[in-house]
Amino acid sequence: MTKATHYPVVVIGGGQAGLSVSHELKKRGVDHLVLEKNRIAHSWRNDRWDSFCLVTPNWQCRLPDFPYNGNDPKGFMLKDEIVAYLEDFARMVDPPIREGVAVTRVGRGKSGVLEIDTSTGPLTADHVVVATGGYDVPIVPPYAHGLDKSVTQIHSVDYRNPDQLPPGEVLVVGSGQSGVQIMEDLHLAGRKVHLCVGPAPRSPRVYRGKEATEWLMEMGYYAMTIDKHPQGEKAKEKTNHYLSGRARGHEIDLRRFARDGVSLYGSMAGIDGSTVRFADDLATNLDDADDVYVSIRRDIDAFIDANAIDAPVEEPFVPVWQPQDTPLAVDCAARGISAIVWAIGFRPNYSWIELPVFDGRGAPKYDRGVSPVEGLYFIGLPWLHTWGSGRFLGVAEDAAHLAGVMDARRNARESVAA
Repeated sequence: MTKATHYPVVVIGGGQAGLSVSHELKKRGVDHLVLEKNRIAHSWRNDRWDSFCLVTPNWQCRLPDFPYNGNDPKGFMLKDEIVAYLEDFARMVDPPIREGVAVTRVGRGKSGVLEIDTSTGPLTADHVVVATGGYDVPIVPPYAHGLDKSVTQIHSVDYRNPDQLPPGEVLVVGSGQSGVQIMEDLHLAGRKVHLCVGPAPRSPRVYRGKEATEWLMEMGYYAMTIDKHPQGEKAKEKTNHYLSGRARGHEIDLRRFARDGVSLYGSMAGIDGSTVRFADDLATNLDDADDVYVSIRRDIDAFIDANAIDAPVEEPFVPVWQPQDTPLAVDCAARGISAIVWAIGFRPNYSWIELPVFDGRGAPKYDRGVSPVEGLYFIGLPWLHTWGSGRFLGVAEDAAHLAGVMDARRNARESVAA
C-alpha cells in the first residue's frame, strides 16, 4: 500500500475560493497543497452558456490582492473575460496545485490526522479546506422521466445557445438567475419561449441615478453577517435575486416579457406524456418578486432621505401586465414545444466527506467556515459569513479568516510541542 504523503493543509477545489485560501496561506508561510479535479476556472469555462456574463458589476471582483483593474469597472464581464480574470489571479498566486486530481474521500484516520483519498493516491493533512462550492448535482425532478421522448430535455448546465436546441418552441423551467437569462437569450434569438415562474425574487438594476449594487454597498448590505440577517440561517436557503448584466446591465421584469410574447405559467407541477402541468401560483410568484423589488427601492429611498443625498426621484412601480386565465396544463406536441430547459438549480454532493459535520438536512455546519470537526473548513458558500461570501466580493475576507485560524492553530500546536 502506498504510504500517504502528509501536508499541513490540503485545499480541495481550485476555483476562486480555493485559490484565495492558497494565496492567504502563502502570505503566512503555511505549507499546503491545492487539489483540483479538472483545471483552474473549469466551471466558468465549461458550465456556462455562450452569452453568459456577471450579474454584479466588475468593481465587485475583489479577489485578495487582485481587484478588477480593467477599464470598465461598471461593466459586466463576459464568460471568457471571467476565465481570463481567474487565470490571471492564479498566475499571481502561483499556488502549489495539482490539476486533474479528484478527491474521493475525506475521513479521520486512527492516528487522528485527516485522510484524503484521491485519484492519484492517498494523502493526510492536519487541516482540510473544502472549496468545491455547492453546485455539484443538477436538479431535475423525477417526473421528468415521464416526458414524451419527442421533447428534448437539457439542464441549464448543458445549455450553450439557441441553435443547440431543435426547431420549435422552448419551455424554460425556473425563474432564478439562470432561468430568466436563458429565457431572455432564447427570446432575443427569436424563439417562442414559455417560462415556468417560481418564487425567486427580483432586484432593480439602476434606481434613482445609481446602480442598485452601489447603493447596497454604501448601505452595508454586502457586509451584513448571517447572524444579523432578519431571517437568520433561513437566508442561506433563499434564491438569489434575478437581474442581468447583459447589454450593459438591466433589470428583468417578467411582466414585460409576457407583454412582449413570452408565455408565463406557474411552477411546474408534473408531467404526463407530452403534457406538462403547472401550479396555480403565477400571480402570487410575480407579486412576491415585485414586493421584494419594491422593498429594495424603499430601502434605498430611506437611505437617501436619512443621509440627505441629492438623487433624482422616480415614479412608483406599476405592473405593466397581469396574468389572466393562465393555463394549468400545456400539451407540448400540440403547442410545438420541442425542448425543455431545466433551470431549477443544483444540490451539493458531500457524500465523500465521512465526518460528522452535517445537519439533519445534509448541509455542512460551520461558524465563518470553521466546522465543529477539528481541522475541517468550508469556503465559497453563500452566506458563509456575509451576503458577499459566495461572490467575488467577499471571498477574500473569508479566505483571510480561515488562513488566520489555521495558522494560529498551527502555531499553538508547535508551542505545545516545544
